[in-house]
Amino acid sequence: MIECNNLTKIYGSDDTKTYALKDVSFRIEKGEFVSIIGPSGSGKSTLMHILGALDNPTSGKYFLDGKEVSALNDNELSDLRRNKIGFVFQSFNLLPRATVLRNVMLPLIYCGLSQAEKEKKARAVLLYAGMEESKLQNLSNQLSGGQMQRVAIARALINNPAIILADEPTGNLDTKTSQLVMEAFRELNQKGHTIILITHEMDVANYANRIIHVRDGMIVRDEKNNH
Repeated sequence: MIECNNLTKIYGSDDTKTYALKDVSFRIEKGEFVSIIGPSGSGKSTLMHILGALDNPTSGKYFLDGKEVSALNDNELSDLRRNKIGFVFQSFNLLPRATVLRNVMLPLIYCGLSQAEKEKKARAVLLYAGMEESKLQNLSNQLSGGQMQRVAIARALINNPAIILADEPTGNLDTKTSQLVMEAFRELNQKGHTIILITHEMDVANYANRIIHVRDGMIVRDEKNNH
């Protein structure tokens, strides 16, 4: 599904060169749950932007489902991000004065479905992500942090993406709520979703079946996690 060959990312030039990634190579197969962990400045966020087709490497190649991502044009990249990758962020990125249902329907604006079909699809994916039906008409600013992150997960799933890319999804949550959200990711993985999680916390990374450790722009360890 994902193949990264010798990815290098350089910011600046000549005397001001900074290597965010150095010769990074790995594969992620369909259905894996992988954590990418490292301290601040390790290169994990740069790697996330490349995997999410939000940035290109300076050198090296990134293939998603056999297609070289850096060779795609802007329209193809937009289609890939919309249809292949579901994003979940630390800050939720929900519209505060829109209902839970409307927040999840947003990615469907240009898909040609009727309003009733969009609502039906959004309702189904919210329940699938573990959201209580009684909360679907609430405004997102009336929810707890854990509920908001479940809404964000449902929104990421709405177009049935091949990959869920989660960037520090528990960063704004307390320990108990973080555990509930990570259990939701584990359940989604058990249902067949490929999940790539970016984190700096080992207890969060441990929910994955494989952990890639990144430091100073390089992979220093890539290990199976048998819990």
